[in-house]
Amino acid sequence: MPTVFHGRAAVAALAFLFASVLSVSASPWAEAGDGQLRADLELLQAAGVIHDLTVQWPLPWQSLIADLDHANLAGEPASVRAAAERLLAKAQASSAPGNAGAAYLDFTNRPSVVYGFDGMGRGDGQAQLSFEHNGDVFSGRVSLGAITNNFGSKPNKIMPDGTYLSLHLWDVRLYAGYLDHWWGPGEITALQLSNNARPMPQVGFARADTAPSSWPVLNWLGPWQFEFFLGRLDGPQIQSNVDYSAARLTVSPFEGLEIGVAKTEEFCGRGHPCAPLRDYFRNIDFSNHPDNVNGEGAIDIKYSRKLWDVPVQAYVQMMNEDYSWVSSSGSSYLAGASIFVPMADNPLKLTLEYTDTIATKTPFSFDNNIYGFTYTNGQYLDGMRYRGRTLGFSLDTDSTLMSLQGSWSDSDGRFYELSVHHATIASSKAPSVNVVTSAPVLLNMAEARVSLPWQSLRLDLAGRIQDDQPRPHHGTAAAVEVALRAPF
Repeated sequence: MPTVFHGRAAVAALAFLFASVLSVSASPWAEAGDGQLRADLELLQAAGVIHDLTVQWPLPWQSLIADLDHANLAGEPASVRAAAERLLAKAQASSAPGNAGAAYLDFTNRPSVVYGFDGMGRGDGQAQLSFEHNGDVFSGRVSLGAITNNFGSKPNKIMPDGTYLSLHLWDVRLYAGYLDHWWGPGEITALQLSNNARPMPQVGFARADTAPSSWPVLNWLGPWQFEFFLGRLDGPQIQSNVDYSAARLTVSPFEGLEIGVAKTEEFCGRGHPCAPLRDYFRNIDFSNHPDNVNGEGAIDIKYSRKLWDVPVQAYVQMMNEDYSWVSSSGSSYLAGASIFVPMADNPLKLTLEYTDTIATKTPFSFDNNIYGFTYTNGQYLDGMRYRGRTLGFSLDTDSTLMSLQGSWSDSDGRFYELSVHHATIASSKAPSVNVVTSAPVLLNMAEARVSLPWQSLRLDLAGRIQDDQPRPHHGTAAAVEVALRAPF
């Protein structure tokens, strides 16, 4: 116990020391993780005030600022105007040229089993320092810290997460580093690529502005984004030197409608043939050379609008694991809807979402399941996982999750969130495949969170209770989590 206490105290003291001697972040994009920012953005989109994309993160600040500058707020309720003001202030402050830094601390007695868009810590404790520069051409961040998954019994892991270097060249932003991605419309889950796992080292590019194309033929696509990156699954893996590629295109051809398609792939690595260009373009449906690559394809659709003057949104996502979409796809599904319930000052956002990774053999063949299939592969034994966590859905394969979430911002900028989850994790038909639990389990969990801004600091508090635990543990469990972000 003394060792554990001294370890915690040392990490906390170090972070607070740097925080005390050292303003908001300076970066070219809005990154996954800010639930209040996303709620404001989606409210404005559903209200018809802005037309930017909301299903592919990071999201360029440049696009949001341009959209907000041209937004027509005349006749809009106070809640919509307040969301626009918050979002514009955050976008302008975060994208302003200059230098910034932050210290971040997160501690909990039990990390959350369900990890959503605004998930907090991935371990029992983490501390990190970040130094950023944002310029017209070059932007970058150096971020360094440590994470532990079990105080006193496992070694801390060095965390460069969030570190990047970016070059703005014409309408493209080139980058290299460790960036989180969230590809999909889900609030609680992104099937293919989310921030559940720590970010891998990567190099890539994306459009610096999601504005519609000026080309007459392509202009009908509306706002659009394309991103491609190459990563390396380093760290403790069964098979070393496995590479990862990810490509996604999102378009908005009609107001309120977003359509995304994406392809991700594991290739090369120890014991595998390595001809990435040949296999990439010959495996569009993953059927020609299944032993050479491990691929996933996804499509998602989201529609937002006002219904009887109430902003609403509905969305779906389908992911196919390997092989042809027609003959043997291994399909997983996500569906959800949100409504912004009018209140005195700010609306209450209610979201109902369902996720199912019990794969069906072909799309919509719901009576023909393949167990132990999603995120797994017979040739790439680690599957679509990185450092022990799934790249997509936090509950991994053969799992279902039904979630009801409510969130609300008050006039002082405080953000409140309450979530209730009903989860089945793993299946008795493939009990040893799921990385979250060693045996199938059904659990219910409730979580309450609040984000409190104070001067330049932000304090996040969360409390969770669940009626069972991933195996080998059993029984009711409760958790508290505290996170502090201190800009300097």
